Amino acid sequence: MFRPELQSLSSVPIEITVSVGRARPTVRDLTQFGVGSVLMLDKQVDDPVDLYVGDRLIGQGVLEVSEEDGRAQLSVRLVDIAELKDAT
Repeated sequence: MFRPELQSLSSVPIEITVSVGRARPTVRDLTQFGVGSVLMLDKQVDDPVDLYVGDRLIGQGVLEVSEEDGRAQLSVRLVDIAELKDAT
């Protein structure tokens, strides 16, 4: 799976950002936000979320709740994975 010269990098952790949607309030709206304000997003609850490494889209998934040590944990089930090719 990895080219031999990249094998040593295979255990380096990366950060994946999960984007659930975007909001585009006006500056006026932003200045009026307070605790309890609701920020409407451009996606529906059942829409897939986007997964990024840096600014590169690597896939999509759906939000789920998983149990870990008796606690509810937010998680993402992958539904589509982008073809990852060397960026050369």
